[in-house]
Amino acid sequence: MRVLIVKVSALGDVIHALPVLDYLHRVMPGIEIDWVVEEPFRDVLEGNPLISRLHVVRTRVWRKRPFAAATRREIGELKTALRERAYDLVFDIQGNLKSGLVSWLSGAGNRIGFTRDYLQESINLIFTTRQIPPRSQDYHITDQYLRLVSVPFGRDFKEIELCSDIHTSPEDDAAAETLLSTLADGLVFLFHFGTTWQTKFWFEAGWIELGKSLLGRFPESSILLSWGNEEERKTVTAMAAAIGTGARVIDRYPLKGLAALLKKVDLVVGGDTGPVHMAAAVGTPTVSLYRASDGKRSGPRGKRQIIIQSPLPCAGCFRTRCDQDAACRESITVEKVLQGIGKLFG
Repeated sequence: MRVLIVKVSALGDVIHALPVLDYLHRVMPGIEIDWVVEEPFRDVLEGNPLISRLHVVRTRVWRKRPFAAATRREIGELKTALRERAYDLVFDIQGNLKSGLVSWLSGAGNRIGFTRDYLQESINLIFTTRQIPPRSQDYHITDQYLRLVSVPFGRDFKEIELCSDIHTSPEDDAAAETLLSTLADGLVFLFHFGTTWQTKFWFEAGWIELGKSLLGRFPESSILLSWGNEEERKTVTAMAAAIGTGARVIDRYPLKGLAALLKKVDLVVGGDTGPVHMAAAVGTPTVSLYRASDGKRSGPRGKRQIIIQSPLPCAGCFRTRCDQDAACRESITVEKVLQGIGKLFG
């Protein structure tokens, strides 16, 4: 059997979908699984031995230049590549217009997606031939993805202990080891300050106090601070200086290089952001902070993954901006974060 997974973005959602690979290989040995993903996130999937072929799309570029010759050529090449594979099943677990179009381009007769209530964009309905609703207990988005792909195979995914991983090369691993060899012999914590929405950030003074507290509690430890853009780099550089000796700003890594480093550190702390989900996917303990988003729905899962949700009654509002942003940031106290870390390193 040959199937296609259409989950093109975003980084955290692609990572949440990784257990689908393990499930399908468990219930159908010998299955071939292809995946369609946006170019910026290809590193999360490239080299994964559970994926037969990776189809990379550039929908953001295509939307900006819909009539360009290059756009027409790339879409035509995608259509040809998908149809040559003659898929038995296509699973559209993205649920929007672009994923629906990709599913349709495959030419497959069996294209399975979500029912209207679980779609990002309802127009997706016209591109799927069968719609499957998650069950009420499928609150976490990974469970929703697994429910959709499990129905045709008739085996409940909850009966199986599933795992995920991000493949890294020996060169990536060696680069991570080189960095770690320059640190002290104690625990290595990684703080990822940045995220997408302003309503997902934690307050800078909290990061600084947390860093000082950890270095006081674990004197031989090191704190690495990662960043995603120039503004974040400036912020974490100031934070590292305030934390003091033992805190270091690292270079910006490509996704595979970052994954290799995340595999080797002892703990990652961050908000609802891709690097935290990457760390959990490769088995590293995390403490993640949730404000506007819902940690129960999209947070890392497992005994070594600690989720801290803002205690405010409006938490999980999914607003990208808010007049009470500062108060919401500070509603997650440093003490609460330290308690979470204590559960892992008591």
